[in-house]
Amino acid sequence: MFETLATHWPRILAIISVIMATVGIAHAVMTKEDVRAATGWVGVMLLSPIIGVLIYAVAGINRIRRASISAQRPLAGDASVRDAAVEELIGKQYGQRFTGLKTLGDRVARRALTSGNTITLLRTGDEAYAAMCLAIDRARHSILLETYIFDNDAVGLLFVESLAQAVKRGVTVRVLIDAVGARYSVPSILGHLRRANITADLFNGNIVMGLRLPYANLRTHRKILVIDGAIAFTGGMNIRKGFSAEFAGLGSARDTHFQVSGPVVTDLFSVAAEDWRFAGNERLKGDAWRITPFSSTAGQSMMVRAVASGPDASNETNHKLLIGAFSIARKSIRIMSPYFLPDRELISALITAARRGVEIDIVVPAKNNLFLVDRAMTAQFDQMLKNYCRIWRTAGPFDHSKLLSIDGLWAYVGSSNLDARSLRLNFEIDLEVLDAGFAEEIEARIEAAIETATPVTLEALQARPFIIRLFDRILWLGSPYL
Repeated sequence: MFETLATHWPRILAIISVIMATVGIAHAVMTKEDVRAATGWVGVMLLSPIIGVLIYAVAGINRIRRASISAQRPLAGDASVRDAAVEELIGKQYGQRFTGLKTLGDRVARRALTSGNTITLLRTGDEAYAAMCLAIDRARHSILLETYIFDNDAVGLLFVESLAQAVKRGVTVRVLIDAVGARYSVPSILGHLRRANITADLFNGNIVMGLRLPYANLRTHRKILVIDGAIAFTGGMNIRKGFSAEFAGLGSARDTHFQVSGPVVTDLFSVAAEDWRFAGNERLKGDAWRITPFSSTAGQSMMVRAVASGPDASNETNHKLLIGAFSIARKSIRIMSPYFLPDRELISALITAARRGVEIDIVVPAKNNLFLVDRAMTAQFDQMLKNYCRIWRTAGPFDHSKLLSIDGLWAYVGSSNLDARSLRLNFEIDLEVLDAGFAEEIEARIEAAIETATPVTLEALQARPFIIRLFDRILWLGSPYL
């Protein structure tokens, strides 16, 4: 046998290459919905049949399969059934275009736009962490926490202490941390959680030799905390001391988080509970997990929808909703994002709005915590600046906030960045909010950042040395996985 292999190994290797490439190419052609992605992967596998197929197997296949779970997840009402009272209210207060946007959300987000909600904006890490720990300290029945990063540092240990005290009071606690995010600190916080008798698990956490390559790109980037099924927190805030001025000083990073009550809490809980069931195969049911009944009445104007997206049944939900929202803008679109790397479709939607006369302002940090992402997104700025959009670089500490407002009436906030990872790879949770008061509050937060920001100009971008511009464009080629 070894003699045969030694003699015929080139032929055997060629046969294996053809078989692997054929299988890989067939899979890409049959499963990819984006022709550019399919063509790109086919090219990689043709040029390098064995290595290309291995790369495709690691980075090109969505291995998350949650169809059976997604089909059973609870919904806060049937979003496909039109609510005439809510639509009439939207038409009267905001115009028919927002009624159409509601219909789009109903059809792609699978959760209803509910009224009777309240949202409190938490402007700093210290403010958010204090409010979250206070809610944990007051919990009586249950605590469900899902987060991307939960660091083993001073802030992380504060949360561990509050959660541990809740367990001692008899509160049922579940903590879900992304497997990649858990390793931002070494050792991870898991040891502290488990020693405190806090039930914790990792999302996609079966690590082989320190890394689960086929799953490392499919992360839960969601930040959800639900207390007693009555109050929730969500937004962009991870649990780490770098966002706390108390522990990191005046140069601490900035972020924005939200405290939520009302019917949308039910949907936030269902998203986190579904993720917990997927990770640990435990259904959260029983008295401890009962949801406080909320009434959703058309007479109350704070209308909110929980928008879950990810590489499963809710793939590109945030992308589709943003395309629809940009298309109805009449006056302004204000965007604040730490990582602004939209795909061609979103860029086209923004440029089209700008050409219609809509004022487009995009706010990004002057100093980014991810160097490669910053260089890649700089390479894309010229596409926006050539088409009537404005881009601003904010001074001061890094700002991790993800905020968007349209016409001072509609807002979109949460965990999603405007990049390929958030729009196609990560599991994200956002809030669609139709409320003039809240949207104006978001706009004020963005406009305050613009006041101290430096405008990015096309002349300054083109004046940079060619080698730097080339370097940025090369990094931009890898932007889907940055």
